[in-house]
Amino acid sequence: MGEGLTRMQIIGAGFGRTGTASMKAALEHLGFGPCYHMFDVLPSPQRTEDWRRVVDGEDRDWERIFAGFGSTVDWPGCTYWRELADTFPDAKILLTTRDPQRWYDSVYKTIYGYYTADVDPAMPEELSAKFKPVVGKLIWEGTFGGRFEDRDHAIEVFERHNAEVRRSVPADRLLEYEVGSGWRPLCEFLGVDVPDEEFPHVNDTGSMPDLVGRITRDGAMPSPFGG
Repeated sequence: MGEGLTRMQIIGAGFGRTGTASMKAALEHLGFGPCYHMFDVLPSPQRTEDWRRVVDGEDRDWERIFAGFGSTVDWPGCTYWRELADTFPDAKILLTTRDPQRWYDSVYKTIYGYYTADVDPAMPEELSAKFKPVVGKLIWEGTFGGRFEDRDHAIEVFERHNAEVRRSVPADRLLEYEVGSGWRPLCEFLGVDVPDEEFPHVNDTGSMPDLVGRITRDGAMPSPFGG
């Protein structure tokens, strides 16, 4: 639906594993794409290098990094949501949320498990060697201070982050969206029609290894809408 936008319209402030892959697919279907997601960094050495430079404090040229993208969700963008909100002052802020206990379990079983594994069968070794250090600095050391395995600490970080977004963003610029809410709240917030298709359901815990393998092989997340 619609043509891909070339300037940031929607900034996702929610952490990964809050339905962000489904939201990526939904936003692209509504015409607010391409939508930048960690899945866009995963198969791309150039984007991985972009974020290495960001986390090392060498370059935060957000206009360049997000050039050609109409939206962003998930890490790495959610870490810098404040800076992105300042850079793109007309963009709306989208906070995807989830029950904190279920969120922690999902992260622990998927992206944290892949990070801590000696070998990731879904990711080529040469890609993993560049990607994992950046993810480690950005998320596990940066966001969680090296303490993600401390469940209470990780959930506190998650809840504090969400509370800060709610407190900081004007109500007319913010949508808090919980997994499973369907099209209507999102479409009303964005001022677009509700599609006939069902809201996408992408990347549950069980399907993630296969999805990661397809992304590293094909260079992009497959669309649940076909095409």
